Amino acid sequence: MASTRLPHPANQSDLSSLKGHIPLIGLTGGIGSGKTAVSNLLAELGAGIIDTDLIAHQITATNGKAIAAIEKLFGPEFIDSDGALNRSMMRAFVFKKPEARGLLEQITHPLIKEETVRQALALAKTHIPYLVFVVPLLLESGTWQKLMDYLVVVDCPIETQIERVMHRNQLSRLEVESILQAQATREDRLAIANTVIENGGYLDQLRPQVLQLHQKLLKINKDLHSSS
Repeated sequence: MASTRLPHPANQSDLSSLKGHIPLIGLTGGIGSGKTAVSNLLAELGAGIIDTDLIAHQITATNGKAIAAIEKLFGPEFIDSDGALNRSMMRAFVFKKPEARGLLEQITHPLIKEETVRQALALAKTHIPYLVFVVPLLLESGTWQKLMDYLVVVDCPIETQIERVMHRNQLSRLEVESILQAQATREDRLAIANTVIENGGYLDQLRPQVLQLHQKLLKINKDLHSSS
């Protein structure tokens, strides 16, 4: 497979420099829908994966790039004994004061963008056929959708989402429902999808869908390079 020829200079501040050089795939879905399961399967097939949720956790982990600013703005009580963001405290605070979410995002979003671009440019220099950006709030952001060449939505019933997140994150039903209310509706996500992956929780049902998606994305790569 032909290598991706990047524009120069390679240290762009956004992803627009990659447009037309490698397919940019947006992967989204509500909390608990199974985005990670899908992205892991795509990675096994050779895709380049940039997980913005993982980046968000990295920058708010011990000694993460966002910690100092969070501590300065919100106070030391929001940083745990290991020097990481106290997620449960911040989640409760944002639940009581929704405007605090915007303040937190003013700190984290530029750092997430910076690391996303860094990873994307590095991966695009390799022989991967396409880049997958795992973005939980892709639709809500208002910017990601315009950058992507193809949109994939991982979907499952809302009750399945609630049960998964309650079990995985040890949250109450009320807490999970409040998170869902802050996200785009299932119907709105499905409306923007080029492909919908149904994730009922069974790998033997998920894998064939992901393989079919992979073949579609390989064709996008082929068409992109044949026209250039």
